[in-house]
Amino acid sequence: MIDRVQAMRTFVRIVDTQSFTRAALSLDIPRATATTIVQNLEAMLGVQLLQRTTRRLNLTAEGAAYYERCVQILADIDEMEASLRDTTDNLRGRLRVEMPGAVATALVFPALDEFHARFPNIDLAIGLSNRAVDMVGEAVDCSIQLGELPDSGLIARRLGVLEQVTCASPDYLARHGTPESLDELEGHVAVNCMAAAGTTAGRGAEFDFEDEGRVTTVKVEGFVQVADEHAYLACGLEGLGLIQPSRIAAKPYLESGLLKEVLTRYTPVPVPVSVAYLKNRRVSPRVRAFVDWLAELFEQAELVDKDMSRVRQLLRGLHPDAVN
Repeated sequence: MIDRVQAMRTFVRIVDTQSFTRAALSLDIPRATATTIVQNLEAMLGVQLLQRTTRRLNLTAEGAAYYERCVQILADIDEMEASLRDTTDNLRGRLRVEMPGAVATALVFPALDEFHARFPNIDLAIGLSNRAVDMVGEAVDCSIQLGELPDSGLIARRLGVLEQVTCASPDYLARHGTPESLDELEGHVAVNCMAAAGTTAGRGAEFDFEDEGRVTTVKVEGFVQVADEHAYLACGLEGLGLIQPSRIAAKPYLESGLLKEVLTRYTPVPVPVSVAYLKNRRVSPRVRAFVDWLAELFEQAELVDKDMSRVRQLLRGLHPDAVN
């Protein structure tokens, strides 16, 4: 006897990921099982739902209509079950989350014991990445993202803004000197971090500073480009150039003296941080619980600014079309 709910969940995940293999992996079942479930579902319904080719999966007209109803029905089931639960102990299942490594290390990982104590039956599969995640194709439930989000099929909940800090290793400063003004950056070297909001490919980096309510951007030449804030910090610690990481990521190195803050009169423009999930879907109780927990975590965190009004005004100067 076919388990219709499991069959619908499997079918929806296959359509979302465009892959039997990725769907099976996200559902923690063998690929052959996913294939059999869809075959049995088609046999029970008496219609073909998917057209399989060597390159992609295409929905038939019947499959498209069935998919839309399945999404609605599964959301209703999740919502109904959540409404009947008296405690958070009954929230269960796997949640796939993607987040930047610096945010994970500085904020999320140290607090995961508390999340587990509150939601003991939710299993977290956490990926660390600064790249733009294909949340549908990779079956990611939600993603913590830095910077202004482009207009997309995502809903974003603002968590706050991360303070940035301009710093370098003592060895770098001994060799190149300590800059005292923005004009003095001309003779310095910087590491380019592609994970930072607003950065572009190429040599050197663009540092953004708040100067009397306006944004001043300074291009600093360099020879190293990285795509991850952990690598960015490593380059700074090795004396390869000035860096401008989030203060929460740099804090232990600043406190130990392995990095030194410079240009303290000039405040780097902070970076917005949001948690994003898919539009046009009812948010599952698991996702809602995790997002609410993240909001509490960031609300209580040090070095996370909660006042977005000033930051929005500054960001409009950098990205006029990107800030609501």
